[in-house]
Amino acid sequence: MSTDRAPIIEMKDIEKHFGSVIALAGVSLEVYPGECHCLLGDNGAGKSTFIKTMSGVHKPTKGEIIFEGQPMNFADPRDAISAGIATVYQDLAMIPLMSVTRNFFMGNEPIRKRGPLRFFDHDYANRITMEEMRKMGINLRGPDQAVGTLSGGERQTVAIARAVHFGAKVLILDEPTSALGVRQTANVLATVDKVRKQGIAVVFITHNVRHALAVGDRFTVLNRGQTLGTAQRGQITPEELQDMMAGGQELVALEDSLGGTV
Repeated sequence: MSTDRAPIIEMKDIEKHFGSVIALAGVSLEVYPGECHCLLGDNGAGKSTFIKTMSGVHKPTKGEIIFEGQPMNFADPRDAISAGIATVYQDLAMIPLMSVTRNFFMGNEPIRKRGPLRFFDHDYANRITMEEMRKMGINLRGPDQAVGTLSGGERQTVAIARAVHFGAKVLILDEPTSALGVRQTANVLATVDKVRKQGIAVVFITHNVRHALAVGDRFTVLNRGQTLGTAQRGQITPEELQDMMAGGQELVALEDSLGGTV
C-alpha cells in the first residue's frame, strides 16, 4: 500500500488492561482509505479487544488513536460511529422477523411529517433499501422481505450496506465469513471489494488465511495481545501467515525473506 497519503486511522502502541490481565500489550496499526487491512490471529490473540478499542467500546489503558490526523478519545461507540467508524459484529444486531427496510434504517428512521404528526417514511426507506442492496449485488424479492429469510451472506451484506449508506469511512468487519458456506463467503468477499473500491477503509478481522488473502491489501498478525508483524499483498505466502498466527516461531526467517518488511 502506497504511503504517499495519510492513513485515515492510526492505532499507536495500544495497551488494554483488565485488572492484572493485559489483553493488548502495545499494538500498532494504520489503515488507509480504500484499503482492506486484514487483522489475523487465533482465538485469544486480542483481535476482539483491539477492534472494540478502535470502535469506542473500550478505552485504551495506554496508547493513542489518530483519526483523520486528529487525536481521538471516544467516550462510547456512538462517538466512533459519529466520526465515521462503523463495526459489523458477528451477531449483526438484526431482528429476523422485521423487514430488510426496518433493519436497514433501525435507529436512523426517516420521518415524514403531516401536520403535527410524524410518520416513518416507508416509500423513501423502501426505495433506498432496494437501491443500496442492488448496488451490493443483492436483489431482494421486496423491501418488506423479512431479514430472517435471507442467507447468512445476504444478512452480512445488509449490515455492510447499512454502514456504508450512513457514512462509514472506516468499516470494521468482525469475522464476517466465519459461519458461512463457500458461495455465501464469496458473496461477502465481493461486497468487501465493492466497499474498498468506494474509497472506504476496511478492517477485516479473521482467522482464515484464505479469506484474508482473497481481499486483503495488507495483513497484520496478532498473538497474545502483541503485533507479530505487517506485510503487504504479494510479500507473504499463506504458509508464512499461518506460521505467524500459530505463534510467530517462523518470524525471524520471515523477516529475512521479506527484507525486514515484517
